[in-house]
Parts: sequence; structure tokens; C-alpha cells
Amino acid sequence: MTVRPFLLCFDDELAPAQRIAQAAGLELAVVERHRFPDGELKLRLPSALKGPVALLRSLDHPNEKLVELLLVAQTARSLGATQLTLIAPYLAYMRQDMAFRPGEAVSQTIVGRFLASLFDAVITVDPHLHRVATLEQAVPVPQAIVVSGAPLLSDLIARHHRSPFLMGPDSESAQWVAQAAQRHGFDHAVCHKVRNGDKQVAIALPDAPLRGRAVVLIDDVASTGRTVAEATRLALQAGATSVDVAVTHALFAEDALDVILQAGVRHVWSTDCIAHSSNAAAIAPALAQALLALHP
Repeated sequence: MTVRPFLLCFDDELAPAQRIAQAAGLELAVVERHRFPDGELKLRLPSALKGPVALLRSLDHPNEKLVELLLVAQTARSLGATQLTLIAPYLAYMRQDMAFRPGEAVSQTIVGRFLASLFDAVITVDPHLHRVATLEQAVPVPQAIVVSGAPLLSDLIARHHRSPFLMGPDSESAQWVAQAAQRHGFDHAVCHKVRNGDKQVAIALPDAPLRGRAVVLIDDVASTGRTVAEATRLALQAGATSVDVAVTHALFAEDALDVILQAGVRHVWSTDCIAHSSNAAAIAPALAQALLALHP
């Protein structure tokens, strides 16, 4: 008989956890959390965890959350969990996949191995992998599952535009742009980007006619917003009738959203992997399907 996993979450992610639990038919419990005056955490899990257990924790603003994962995973195993799955819609520390200067920590390798020491399986959405081909290489767990937000964003774009031009702000976005374009037969291309710092980027538009087209910029992550903003300004200068933005992960650090809108972006759409006012596509059904695939 198939034993379905028990789903755990924290109170700040109760709403998305409820959507996953409902879609997968799972029992759900909230991890109790207390913060001491000095910042240390005390967590309390359900006292009888038997069989497989899944934990939902999207790893935006990740530093404290990594400590939470350590405490939850080891406690769950001591309480009887036989298999642990991390559902991390956003997976942090994936961008630093090599040491660009001597002495730099390769955070992808370090954090990936840390997660693999705690969990038997990881489910995530559009991880930011560049020089690493598969999630298993970054997070060496027995089972690593990648869900993509590109089909959801493509369907959303199709509801708003009949024949848009999909454009990636840089070469790293090519995989998501191509996937979204293929789903509905949209034209697509990617820009060329040279980054000179966290907030300084130079963009060259692709060799494609944009005049008179509705352009939609697609990427896995929007963080500082500077790359998207520059691509937007150039597309409008090239004659695009409008520019919208569709991203899987709405990080939007500091003034990023304002920067994007001031550049002339009309609509900003995102999946709900990270809670944000731009959320327009629900990832819960896909995550529920991926979790149930681990327990056929």
C-alpha cells in the first residue's frame, strides 16, 4: 500500500503549503517556531512522524532558513521519519558555481552538499544552474526533481497576447525562453549581457525585428531589476509597442520593482514560488504532482 508523505511547513508559508496539501491529498502540520531574545530558534514538530515526510521551505532570504532546515531534518528523523523530501520552490546559493577569484567560496557546492546531508530528495522550480547541467550535480541527493515555471508563464502570456515576441535578458535565460516559446509557437531570442557589478549591466538586443511587436521578457529570477530595466528601455527604443515581464522567482530586492516599472514595463507576472504582489501563476499543482511521483 502506498504511504503518502506528511507535509510540514512554517507559519509564513502556510497558504502555499495548504494549496500543495489540497492538491496532493496530504496531511499538513505547521512547525512551531520561537525566537529567543538573542536570535536563536526553538522549533517543535509533531511528536509522531512515521514514514515519509516532506518540508516546504522556499529559500529566498536563505541564511536563517538553512538553520531551520538543519533543525527540522534532524528532529524529524529522530521522531521516526523514514524519508525526508525538501520542497524548495526557490533554491538559494545556486549562482556561485565556481571560484571566480582565488579564495571565493563555491556556495553552490557547499550548500548543495549540506542539503544532501539532510534530505533524501529535493524538489525545486527552475534552479539557477549555469555551468552545472543537472540538479543532481548541484545537490547530490538520491532523488532530485526540477519543475519548470515556463509552461505556466507561457500559458499566462498566451491569455494576454496573440503573437508576442519572447525575449530573454541574457544567455542564461535561453532555456526558459525557448521552453515558453515552444509551448505556443511564439517567436523568441535572447539578449547579450555584460555584467560590470551587481547593479551595472550592459545589454545588446538580439538581431530581431521588434518594431510593432509586444515584447515579453522572460527569466528565471528577477533580483536587482537592472538587467530587465535596461532590456526594456532598449526594446522600447527599437519600436516595441509594449514590454511585459514574466519570471519564475520574484525576488525583487530593494527598489527592483520600481526600477523595472520606471523603465516602461507594463505588466510584471511571476509564479508564486516566492510570495509577491506580482504572483499570477500557481505552482502548487506541479509541486504536488512531483511529490506524489516520489511515492507512487
